[in-house]
Amino acid sequence: MSETNPPAEPGRFLRLGLTVALLLLAADQASKLWLIFGTNLRLTWPWEITPFLDFTVVWNRGISYGLFQQETDTGRWILTSVKLAAAVVLLFWLKRAETRLEAVGIGLIIGGAIGNAIDRIWHGAVFDFVHFHVGDFSWYVFNVADAAIVIGVLAMVASPLLTFRRGADAS
Repeated sequence: MSETNPPAEPGRFLRLGLTVALLLLAADQASKLWLIFGTNLRLTWPWEITPFLDFTVVWNRGISYGLFQQETDTGRWILTSVKLAAAVVLLFWLKRAETRLEAVGIGLIIGGAIGNAIDRIWHGAVFDFVHFHVGDFSWYVFNVADAAIVIGVLAMVASPLLTFRRGADAS
């Protein structure tokens, strides 16, 4: 690192990442609880929101894209444990985050992982409800936590690339 771009002090962005994680977790759980208990979506799905977006009901007992479906309690608790362990590992990573973007990305992933783990604990599966489709093309059904995890990964990938570019521009 150059003198114009000193390394970040450890924990500098911890509060930012934790705030993002908590806000995302609240938004994820609020959206799920409202749709499950505050509407009749469970009885009247799908709801057409736009010609390419529906709200629907999918209980995902697997991981992303419905892979590794688990029908047993053992599988459910293994997946829950993996999600929570990932959140703990990411918390240590967050303490070492060097940029705001990296901290936001990690926070989004932590909040999403915990949000989906809560679903597994309370419901035995993750509640997915957003369905994008265009013609015969259908994207997988997801929720706020899933979207945050994807955005968080993109932010984490972009962060060092942007930092490298800024360092190259300063040279």
